[in-house]
Amino acid sequence: MSTAAPVQRIGQPPQLADGRIIPLSPAVQAQGLLFVSGQLGLDDQGQLVSPDAGAQTRQTLNRIEQILHQAGSDLSRIVKATIWITDKADFAAVNKVWAELLGAHPPARSTVVSELLIPGARIEIDVIAAAS
Repeated sequence: MSTAAPVQRIGQPPQLADGRIIPLSPAVQAQGLLFVSGQLGLDDQGQLVSPDAGAQTRQTLNRIEQILHQAGSDLSRIVKATIWITDKADFAAVNKVWAELLGAHPPARSTVVSELLIPGARIEIDVIAAAS
């Protein structure tokens, strides 16, 4: 018989501005870790907050922070992050915001230049964090 804690889903599937519901959990807690799905710089209505990469990065990290708090964790407990950016010229702006919000507790990180599925999205971030 397994003594492992059950998998817990955190939050509700997100809804885009056009009403589409994305079939994913914002986060899943398992084995003492929180796995946060890729987040974008969207507001509560599913709209991008700005065309600016720095503003999208800040909003993306704010969304991640909200999800982590919902699970009883916080940004300082992130152990690994993956960042996708659509333009390598945005790397400095992303890094600036990243350092402001995570500079005291920098996690392991990978950054990849890639096309994103949401038109106008310049950045997507997913993280793995220690659960509380």
